[in-house]
Amino acid sequence: MANISNVEKLKLETIFSMSSGYILNFSNPSYQSFINNIIRVDIYDQKYAIYGTSKAKRLKALWEIEGNVAVGKVIEELLIYYNTQVSLKIPNIDPYDKKLFDECLQIAYKLQGKTIEPNVDVETVDDFLKKEMDEVSVNLLKLDAAITVVIEKRIVEVKQCLKAGSSLAGIFLCGSILEGILLGIAIKNSIVFNQSSQSPKDKSTQKVKQLHEWTLNSLINVGHDTGFLGLDVKKYSHVLRDFRNYIHPYEQVSSGFNPDMHTFKISWHVLKAAMYHISQKVI
Repeated sequence: MANISNVEKLKLETIFSMSSGYILNFSNPSYQSFINNIIRVDIYDQKYAIYGTSKAKRLKALWEIEGNVAVGKVIEELLIYYNTQVSLKIPNIDPYDKKLFDECLQIAYKLQGKTIEPNVDVETVDDFLKKEMDEVSVNLLKLDAAITVVIEKRIVEVKQCLKAGSSLAGIFLCGSILEGILLGIAIKNSIVFNQSSQSPKDKSTQKVKQLHEWTLNSLINVGHDTGFLGLDVKKYSHVLRDFRNYIHPYEQVSSGFNPDMHTFKISWHVLKAAMYHISQKVI
């Protein structure tokens, strides 16, 4: 059981609007994947239905069942995800009270035994975009020659989309390039990637999956865990991954997602930042 007081629970329930039964804009599969990627548990296991089957009630059950560190990690990642979605003006995501947000972040850090300064600011999208990030050559990533050629051609297409104002196509390209680069890096550094605590495992055998079976989500998490991606790049790479998932028309319709050029430029900046971080690691 996590050491969360009733007052702290009230704050967390308020920030996540848990009275509705929902948690942010997660679908059942995305919620399941999100929690599993953080602490390796299946939030849809029957044991998390002790208070009910809604997402909010399952989160309450997780607070009761799991320990301080695990619960703290989940709360922190949910807050970061929330902050990112607000910054990107994702449809149907309401802005939060800054003071309450900071107090909830303090709860997450307390549970994990971390110390942070009061009134700590979470990096916004604008902060991220202000960071100078030079475009690096794909050759500096030291990928296999064949994949390097393909990625170079796709980057040319991204720049064409920027000129033409083709935001949706450009976002999909950025997501595919990021996945190709991270898979190429994983193949080149297979031992390191397979030994990461974040590497995805087969549920039945508990063995690490073959690299070609890894999702972009896993590649991003392991990329950060192994030092190829910085924390800020990891965070916004997950946002780009979410954007890329709207390649399915019905998913886009259900979410109300209509990306503009600002969203596209964020995606392009994320890709450039990832390439820069990787190039510094492979030197």
